[in-house]
Amino acid sequence: MATSGTYSFSPNFGEMVQYAFGLAGVRRTAILQEHLADARMAANLLLAHWANKGPNLWTVDLQTVPLVAGTATYSVPGSTIMILDAYIRTENDAGVPIDRPITAISRTDYASFPNKESQGYPTVFWFDRQIAPTITLWQVPNDTLDYELRYYRFRQTQDTAFASGLNVEVPYRFFPAFSVGLAAWLARTYAPDRVATLTADSDALYDAAAEQDTENAPVYFQPQLGGYYR
Repeated sequence: MATSGTYSFSPNFGEMVQYAFGLAGVRRTAILQEHLADARMAANLLLAHWANKGPNLWTVDLQTVPLVAGTATYSVPGSTIMILDAYIRTENDAGVPIDRPITAISRTDYASFPNKESQGYPTVFWFDRQIAPTITLWQVPNDTLDYELRYYRFRQTQDTAFASGLNVEVPYRFFPAFSVGLAAWLARTYAPDRVATLTADSDALYDAAAEQDTENAPVYFQPQLGGYYR
């Protein structure tokens, strides 16, 4: 059996747009500058819509924040959608890094703490999801150790653009969902009669890709029942 032997299929944004317009009933020869402006807007809105569906593995990265004694609140990059896991890193006497997880709390939980200035080893964090987001630790880091906050975050997908044949920041398995999803968004303007069909197709393609966009690792649930026997 003769095959290509290559794995380089990675259409750029312009190629994706041409295909999407075809699905929306707009021929390539009819595409004007205004079509491209609409396509860029639609593509970025589609990616924002995907961000609301939950973490995509390719948009998860690790952030490191040096902590300052007596400072509880730190800026978080504006592209952050959600903090997934967080831990505090210190070093033992031998200089070996020691990581200890900290857990998320809500605004209401944080507001209930009577002494928000209490200093010690941080055990929880509150992620304030504003336009300029922040993370607040409790207890407040003290001056007895050098702390480092590390957290995995779910971030925005990079913007789409036509310049220099740039690609869309989505992996191979999401190409069908993106191209048909883009067509569905463009159809709202150029082919209203195709919106329902294209939207249903794009949702099905996204769901199929998202089902595989997981870590292949076992999950264990172990209730903490120690308190019942003390």
